[in-house]
Amino acid sequence: MTIPDFQTIMLPFLQFSSDGKSHTFVEATDVLAKKFKLTPDEIDTLIPSGQQRFANRVGWAKTHLKKAGLIDYPQRGQFQITQRGNDVLKENPITIDMKFLLQFPEFKEFRKIQHANTNKEKVNEPINQLPPEEIIDVAYQEIRAKLADDLLEFVLKCSPAFFQKLVVELLVSMGYGGSQENAAQVVGKSGDEGIDGIIAEDKLGLDSIYIQAKRYQRDAKIGSHSIRDFIGALQGCKATKGVFLTTSDFTKDAVDFVSKVQSRVVLIDGQKLANLMIDYGIGVSTRKNYEIKQLDTDYFGEI
Repeated sequence: MTIPDFQTIMLPFLQFSSDGKSHTFVEATDVLAKKFKLTPDEIDTLIPSGQQRFANRVGWAKTHLKKAGLIDYPQRGQFQITQRGNDVLKENPITIDMKFLLQFPEFKEFRKIQHANTNKEKVNEPINQLPPEEIIDVAYQEIRAKLADDLLEFVLKCSPAFFQKLVVELLVSMGYGGSQENAAQVVGKSGDEGIDGIIAEDKLGLDSIYIQAKRYQRDAKIGSHSIRDFIGALQGCKATKGVFLTTSDFTKDAVDFVSKVQSRVVLIDGQKLANLMIDYGIGVSTRKNYEIKQLDTDYFGEI
């Protein structure tokens, strides 16, 4: 039997979870390989990154079920079916695919984020009708969106002290604070009137940026009143620059309020935080590099 695609794996994966117990990814992969009657050679088939092709597809099935709220991660390295997942199985669906999962708002939002930086008209075309470079681009955006989502999951589970360390490392990687040692001495120290820390804008320390960092659940919204308090704190310190970081999101009123004040305040929501972590290599590692080369016509100048 050929290796099934990840959408074909979704329903069997959820059925495997139906006992209500916590399971590991390795358990699921082994059971599903037997269900699909894969040979040892098929199981060992690798994709260019070096990961087993079938395990990679099981991983994507797991991710999509998680984004739809059909399974949850009770602890690191384990998954468990949710009440919604049980309700779905009671309906005896013939299959579960991405179209099926779009009925759940969390999954719809996940897909929306995935396509935020991609041409939507191209995304809606069948993938096999796109030029090769566009296929790579669409796939890259999906992988990146999944990674950003996974990063936020881990950040939310980390301790306040670890979150402080993460913020320090990110800001230093972006060129602020001079050094991690200097930055760590100021970020995270509770100050007056809601200031979480102060960090140098550059390595010479010519100006200071005031920091507010809130590790809130992703469905929370930070409103304009919190931004007013932060800006009031800046004014109390005679400061003109601030960064408000959060793992959640800001309301429209909060964003609008920032655009109308004199103080230069940057809002970094959970999605932007995760993408900055990817861009600056915080909490991530490179698994595979691809180079796309083109013909250098200058080399053939005599033609």
